[in-house]
Parts: sequence; structure tokens; C-alpha cells
Amino acid sequence: MTTNRTDDFTIPQNWSHYTAAEHAVWDTLFARQVAMLPGRASDAFLRGVDVLRLSKPGIPDFRELSERLMAATGWRVVAVPGLVPDAVFFDHLANRTFVAGNFIRRADQLDYLEEPDVFHDVFGHVPMLADPVFADYMAAYGRGGQRAGSLGALKRLARLYWYTVEFGLIEEAGALRIYGSGIVSSRGESIFALDDPSPNRIGFDLKRVMQTEYRIDDYQQSYFVIPSFDELLRLTVETDFAPIYDALDGQADLTPADLTPTDRIITRGTQHYAMGKVSGARPS
Repeated sequence: MTTNRTDDFTIPQNWSHYTAAEHAVWDTLFARQVAMLPGRASDAFLRGVDVLRLSKPGIPDFRELSERLMAATGWRVVAVPGLVPDAVFFDHLANRTFVAGNFIRRADQLDYLEEPDVFHDVFGHVPMLADPVFADYMAAYGRGGQRAGSLGALKRLARLYWYTVEFGLIEEAGALRIYGSGIVSSRGESIFALDDPSPNRIGFDLKRVMQTEYRIDDYQQSYFVIPSFDELLRLTVETDFAPIYDALDGQADLTPADLTPTDRIITRGTQHYAMGKVSGARPS
């Protein structure tokens, strides 16, 4: 289902072409994730699941999903064949369009898939886009990406996306909750990110985040915790990123496990999980 690509890399979702087996994979993934997320996921994520009616059986039809999302925050979802160029990705975000893969993993790939599929993209990302504050943050991030390219700072900005949109934690009602799509769509990391003693959990700092490398092959060694979505949006809109990029150009990157004297350490991780792993794919 990757034909008829346009200049913006969008393709038809071809919802009618999904097989019963593919819909069943979605239903299996949805059922096991939604059952474990109350008390773990942020209120905004859980509200988004309800507002967008993701509990309806089968892979969501992007046309119906976009109608509900447009009514909530002015966003829509479009299909793409896979990863898209940075400039195309940022342009879509800046225009309140979220790109999602239109394929779904096989039944024997429930616990890991290297390339994001429709479950990761839609279940993991789209509920947060139904929250007005987070929806504005994503659009602001897209505009920031358009500028970062001209400043040679895409690596820095990608780290902000990774540690918020993909693997972010939030302080909520006196506890830590997950909102990052890479966590909420992963059975294993939904537990690991909150309960395991291995990772660091560090108070969010914009410059610190953009100085920090990340893991793409396994669970994260550090998670950054925002105080609220309002504060995340405020920092993104009010901060001139260019001086931060310039300052970081003269500093060494931090590894995913590093702690610094200025960190607000919520949990000092043991790092036993990472130290015990020689190699391997990141589980879901």
C-alpha cells in the first residue's frame, strides 16, 4: 500500500484493503495496551483515546479519525509509506498534519518492530494531538524544525522530540505518568519507564535535553520529566533556540546515562538493565 505518493509524501491509506488478520493485530495491541495504561498514562492521553473513539474495533480509518481530531484541535492524520525527509516532516507538523504509516506489523511482531507502523503512529501519537496544549506544542515544534534546518541544528532538535514526544514523562497528581508515544505504545516500556530502578528520571531542562544522546535500540537509560504541558509549550514558544544551539556547539554531548551536577534528579538509576545488555533490538 505504497503507491500514488504525492510531493508531500502522502499516499492513500486504502483502509478497505486491510485484511481481517491485520485488523485483529490492531485489536490485540490495543486491548493489551489500553488495559495497562490507567494509572500510568497521562490524563491527556487517556482523554484522547476516548475523544477519538479509538476503542472502535479495527484499524482506524484516517478520514474518520481526522474529522474527530479536526473538531478537537484542528489537526488531521495522513498516510505516508514510511519515514519522510526532515523538511517534509516539519512542514506537515507546522501545518497541523500528522504523518502516519499505513501498514501494520504482523502477528509474530507484536513485541517489536523497527520501523513505526500504524499502531505506533496512531495509538502512540494521535491521542495527545487531541489535547489543545500538546497539539499547539507539536505545531510549534514543526515551525522550530523549519528554522533548525537552516541553522544546522537538526540533531539538537531531534533530541527534544525524542525525549518529549517519543519518550516523555510528566509529573501529574503527585506522581509520574507517561505520555511519550514510544512508551505508551510499548507494553514493556510502559512498565520499565515508571517502575524499573534502572533508568534515570531527570527534571526537564531544554538545553540539557538537546545536549543528550539517546538510545534507538533499547529501553531508554534516562527519561526527562516535564512539570506540565503548559510549561513545555511556553518554553518552546518563548525560547530563542539559536543561542542554545550556538552554546552547545562548543560542548561535548552527554551520553544517555550521564547525570550532571545541575540536574534535578527525581530517580538516580542503577543502569543495571543497560549494563546487562550486550546488544539486541528494542522490545515493545
